[in-house]
Amino acid sequence: MTAAVGRHSVDLLTFGESMVSLRAAGPLSAGGALTMHVAGAESNVAVGVARLGHRVSWAGVTGADPHGEFILRQLRAEGVQLQHREDATRRTGVMFLEQRTADVTRAFYYRSGSAGSTLCPEDVDRSLQAGARILHMTGITAALSPESRKAVEYAAEQASLAGAVVSLDVNYRSKLWSREEARKVLTPLVRHAGIVVASDDELDLVATAPADAQDQETRESAMVAELLGLGVSEVVIKRGASGASVHTLDGRWDAPAVPVTSIDTVGAGDAFTAGYLSALLDGEDVPGRLQRGALTGAFAVSTAGDWEGLPVRAELDLLGTTPGGTTQR
Repeated sequence: MTAAVGRHSVDLLTFGESMVSLRAAGPLSAGGALTMHVAGAESNVAVGVARLGHRVSWAGVTGADPHGEFILRQLRAEGVQLQHREDATRRTGVMFLEQRTADVTRAFYYRSGSAGSTLCPEDVDRSLQAGARILHMTGITAALSPESRKAVEYAAEQASLAGAVVSLDVNYRSKLWSREEARKVLTPLVRHAGIVVASDDELDLVATAPADAQDQETRESAMVAELLGLGVSEVVIKRGASGASVHTLDGRWDAPAVPVTSIDTVGAGDAFTAGYLSALLDGEDVPGRLQRGALTGAFAVSTAGDWEGLPVRAELDLLGTTPGGTTQR
């Protein structure tokens, strides 16, 4: 697959809720200094792709408050074009992150009824009309509210009809909805998607897991075959420290994770997706996309913050090539 080339205002369009993230280096209950950041799966991807030299647009809703102003300022500074609405009646969502131990980070969300949850089809329509080579969306947005769910459904359908590549990252969040609710909403979206991105424990939210599968690989293969049969061109499976895989009708490719010292895993999956989509925009083949995704994921886990440590294009070689290369079988 190559991203559709034509007269488009941007290379990648994404939309969703961005929040202010207040980070603590230790337990929140102990007090101490908090640092202020922008958080949000879609805006993480937007920044990552923009840093790699592509034209990117983000659509969303913020409150008319200092937190919203901070988000907009940060995204503009990263070169992300904004198609946003301010809601004076609601607040921008906030989350707190504590580094509880060296290996455990805990998140506490204050986003119920937030401005971002009011995102509706009208909010994304203008950006869609301008045109994009890739539309990237996540299951998080669909879980926020009935209005946001409609926005996701509308965007997927319209972008697909316009010939854009639709990228769907399952990105399941149990605090937002149940697996049953997620499955009911996300499964129909697959018919519009050219790329489905999921962790290995999320595939059954967009495909039917066979009850008689003897092992995980057989189970996964059956779900991948179902998705490819529905018209998905690429099924991308993120495996964390074990790397990632891509399935297409032409076969399967695997790539290991780039070995780095892990500091902060928050946002690593979004960083991988940003690298993968960037390489797609550049016309790279599947192994090349996997390699760039592995590299950007490695930058994310080896630096602090959701996106602050993501590379610009000239920095991609800093971590070298993926050890062992990419294999096809």
